[in-house]
Amino acid sequence: MTLLLGPPSSGKTTLLLALAGKLDRDLEFSGRVTYNGHEMDDFVPQRTAAYIGQHDVHIPEMTVRETIAFSARCQGVGPRFEMLAELSKREKAANITPDPDIDVFMKATSVAGKETSVLTDYILKILGLEICADTMVGNELIRGVSGGQKKRVTTGEMLAGPAKLLLMDEISTGLDSSTTYQIVKSLRQFVHILNGTAFISLLQPAPETYDLFDDIILLSDGQIVYQGPREHVLEFFESMGFKCPTRKGVADFLQE
Repeated sequence: MTLLLGPPSSGKTTLLLALAGKLDRDLEFSGRVTYNGHEMDDFVPQRTAAYIGQHDVHIPEMTVRETIAFSARCQGVGPRFEMLAELSKREKAANITPDPDIDVFMKATSVAGKETSVLTDYILKILGLEICADTMVGNELIRGVSGGQKKRVTTGEMLAGPAKLLLMDEISTGLDSSTTYQIVKSLRQFVHILNGTAFISLLQPAPETYDLFDDIILLSDGQIVYQGPREHVLEFFESMGFKCPTRKGVADFLQE
């Protein structure tokens, strides 16, 4: 889990789009973007990385459950579940007891023909959407779920696909700090369970949300000022002569 910080117009969105392979091909830029040593032309970035923008776009007449299930079918879930089912079988053969948090999930994936349904139920549970699973998403004209729940639905759509990297651009837009915290906490749990990666840009995250992240990247005028563990960021800036005031949030201090 990596938090991307930086003042407005520092290049956060451009960096996320570059990593997702969504930048305009006509743009001139320096450097290279590689995944484990592979150039972007060696594979399909969209199958590896999922970009989640600031605005939520859904079919308002579909329920939350239908939206995530539809996303799973469109993106394809077969290979991932075949792998998980095989892992479950090998654990049983070796008499290994899996983590209780994912035991039910692992067992369910071995049931033929239930892949999409199982994935949908799992995402609904881990993102806290079970309470509104059968409610229409809605829009300005159709009553539906809340703004925070819509953001979770958008996140769930991407989690339903094969992507192992989530690139999320200022997902806290229009949300209160409590809702943002719950969403990031859910993402942290999902990412750690499935050994994925989340690269999230947030605008002025609350201290409790900031503490959920493992690493920090700080941008300024398109340049990386700091990249490393969250625990070492204050030590780094203190060595440069910048000390965070006692009552000031670390995230606010970094962005200033």
